[in-house]
Amino acid sequence: MVKKILKIVGIVLLLLIVSAFAIPYFFKDQIKAKIEKTINEKVDAKVAFADADLSLFRNFPNASVRVEKLSIINKAPFEGDTLVAFEELNLKMSIKELFKGEDEPINIDGISSKNGLINIIFNKDGIGNYDIALKDDKDKKDDDKSKPMAFKIKEYSVENFRFQYYDEASKMKMVLDSINHEGKGDFAASKLDLDTKTTAKVSLDMDKANYLKNVALSLDAVLGIDMEQSKYTFKENKAKINELPLEFNGFIQMVENGQLYDLTFKTPTSSFKNFLGLIPAQYATNIKDVKTEGDFTVNGFAKGTYTDTTIPKFNIEIASNNASFQYPNLPKSVQNIMIDTRIINETGVMNDTYVNLDKLSFRIDQDVFNAKANIRNIAENALVNADLKGTINLGNVTKAYPVKLDKPLSGILKADVKTEFDMQSVEKSDYARIKNAGNIDLTGFNYTDENGKKMAISKAVVEFNPSRVNLKQFNAVTGKSDLAVNGVLENFYGFVFKNQELKGDFNLNSNQIAVDDFMTTNEPKEGEKKQTEAMKIPAFLNCTLTAKANTVLYDNLTLRDVSGKLIIKDQKVTLENGKTNIFNGLITFNGDVSTKEKTPKFNMNLGLNNVDIAQTFTQLDMMKKIAPIAGIINGKLNSTIHLNGNLDEKEMTPDLKSLTGDLLGQLLSTTVNSKNSTLLSALDSNLNFIDLNKLNLNDLKAALTFKDGKVNIKPFDLKYQDISATIGGTHGFDQLMNYDLKLNVPAKYLGTEVNNLIAKLTPADANKVESVPINAMLTGSFSNPKVSTDVKQATTNLVTNLVKQQKDKLVNNTKDALNDVISNVTKPKTDSTKTDVKTDVKDKATGLIKGLLGGKKKEEPKKTE
Repeated sequence: MVKKILKIVGIVLLLLIVSAFAIPYFFKDQIKAKIEKTINEKVDAKVAFADADLSLFRNFPNASVRVEKLSIINKAPFEGDTLVAFEELNLKMSIKELFKGEDEPINIDGISSKNGLINIIFNKDGIGNYDIALKDDKDKKDDDKSKPMAFKIKEYSVENFRFQYYDEASKMKMVLDSINHEGKGDFAASKLDLDTKTTAKVSLDMDKANYLKNVALSLDAVLGIDMEQSKYTFKENKAKINELPLEFNGFIQMVENGQLYDLTFKTPTSSFKNFLGLIPAQYATNIKDVKTEGDFTVNGFAKGTYTDTTIPKFNIEIASNNASFQYPNLPKSVQNIMIDTRIINETGVMNDTYVNLDKLSFRIDQDVFNAKANIRNIAENALVNADLKGTINLGNVTKAYPVKLDKPLSGILKADVKTEFDMQSVEKSDYARIKNAGNIDLTGFNYTDENGKKMAISKAVVEFNPSRVNLKQFNAVTGKSDLAVNGVLENFYGFVFKNQELKGDFNLNSNQIAVDDFMTTNEPKEGEKKQTEAMKIPAFLNCTLTAKANTVLYDNLTLRDVSGKLIIKDQKVTLENGKTNIFNGLITFNGDVSTKEKTPKFNMNLGLNNVDIAQTFTQLDMMKKIAPIAGIINGKLNSTIHLNGNLDEKEMTPDLKSLTGDLLGQLLSTTVNSKNSTLLSALDSNLNFIDLNKLNLNDLKAALTFKDGKVNIKPFDLKYQDISATIGGTHGFDQLMNYDLKLNVPAKYLGTEVNNLIAKLTPADANKVESVPINAMLTGSFSNPKVSTDVKQATTNLVTNLVKQQKDKLVNNTKDALNDVISNVTKPKTDSTKTDVKTDVKDKATGLIKGLLGGKKKEEPKKTE
């Protein structure tokens, strides 16, 4: 009997377990339908989610609904903007809620989410994208119809949440990132205590200025909530801004036209460690063991109503008196710290907020630094008045404060500056309304970056005048390069406060600049070599630089007396009137280089004046590819070159595959060394009537174009003694070629047999023998050329023509002689004539026949190569 009971119990348990797994599948469609119906009845937006499932075990004995990849996308006027997105949204409820009818509300006990986003936007017209609730339908009869879901939450949480707020009108952007928040309380009650824990990072930008960046916030608080009055009261709470502790008292209440604030806050202690807690953790390290003296306090209140037109009145006081601190492992201390700062609004009007930094002072050893400032009219057109005066030994900074630097700083910074300006003047570059006086002086500054590159600034002086900021002096050395710069900064405040372009007009002088010193070096992975990359042209630069350098080292080249004007704007450098002495001549250059796109581009016009040909076409890889044969020519060159293309991203050298352009050149005082060229040696052996070493190329002009890795040379004429030639064709950067050489060669150069035949002609006929056209084809590559000519065929044709010419002439002479004989026979003779007519005719006829037959067999003409 017991066994039977146990068997029945086992079967029942098995059925329950199977049912527990099966029920979620039966109710899945019902849950999805209710979620869709609930959302679609309430919002005017595009709502989508990937899936929704139900589990009876995840939060047993409660049921759990999980919605995956939920998103709410706005319609016009915010078409396509994401309002809400959750990677995962979980709802917890009693299992009995699953068995309610379609129109019965489902009560939700708990809600949680992961990797969520809320994105609030106000456009220029003040309309918010969050207003997606469907408007009430006045004709709807069933207003009291039950909704399919209700909330009676007892706990909730969000993990890795992001809240974004942007107001297009004020250009204010606030981001709360990495939000982790949880709360527990019975929302079914009209009054409850909500126990919350929150961590987040806050960033705040106004216009183009950043005020907060990833500032860590935390709050553990018990909030007393009065649901009927929409009132939230701070009870037990501990808050931190970075590591600065704060306590809050008072309440926030939702009222008809906004929120009512009545809050006070203060630091729970007055230790100076409170100040160190304000500094981000990555710069402050562990402050627990820091020895401090003196105090630091933050006190304040906020009281009033936040509406569309008003803010609460508030007063925040930050104070420290004769404080000091020293980190346990550092030799220096910071002493005599004085802080007196207030942020105040006495009217509830946002623009009446003002900031008074009445005093900020500290001392390290004997170096004292003082500052004071005030900012008014903060919302509409901030008015800034500031004084800076003092000395900072940069070498002492890391000895007194644990700044995380790969290499220590050194140098003395001295400042004595007064400034007064308003933000509208800065934005409009209205320098007449900006008042400056004083200077900043930096000496002996040494810096080493993370890749070991060093820069030593021996002297830098910035002078503040009423209408401008002058870079009076800047002397620095880095690697093999030395720099001396001076000039005018036209938009210093716009660059500092408004993220505007840095405008200026500068002069640069240098004894030597090594381009490698300004290339960035990437740290290699194990087993790899260090790789250098060219620096991108900064987008914020909009300036002119007139430069002179005695020597510039670029790759394997040494450029002398380099000068020119550089216009830097929109990540592009335009070069004007550039020139340099190189290859025993002068090169001028005008053009531009742009790094705005992913692949840098250049466009350049070069003028080569009296440069050494061999050096130019052997040391410049680009020129070597364009005209490889020029490397065996000794002499000078004048040329103009137009070219454009892409630059190699790492070394900023031309990418030859992308090169396009043209070249027009003239050779001066040139000689040819054919022994240095496989091509010319092959050509010389095929054209034995030409000695290429004696080729005169003086004043030769040639034009060529290049594109897609191929060079096209326009046919040009060449003269060698009394031989004329025309050359044209193409070759590739891969050195493969296809050239035509057309020569007009006098017959006397085509061998002994030709000359013997010409010798048999009368002088008059010999002069009529024209020059012979000879064709040569040059293919293969410059290192392995293939030369073919028609010299043999042209010589054979000439010999045949000369033989035919002699025969034709002999026949014509025979005819003339016969005519003379016949004429003499028929002519009457005088008595005194003793000649035997028959004998005379016979002798002359015999001579003519022998002449026609040649007396003996003619030799075969010799073959001429």
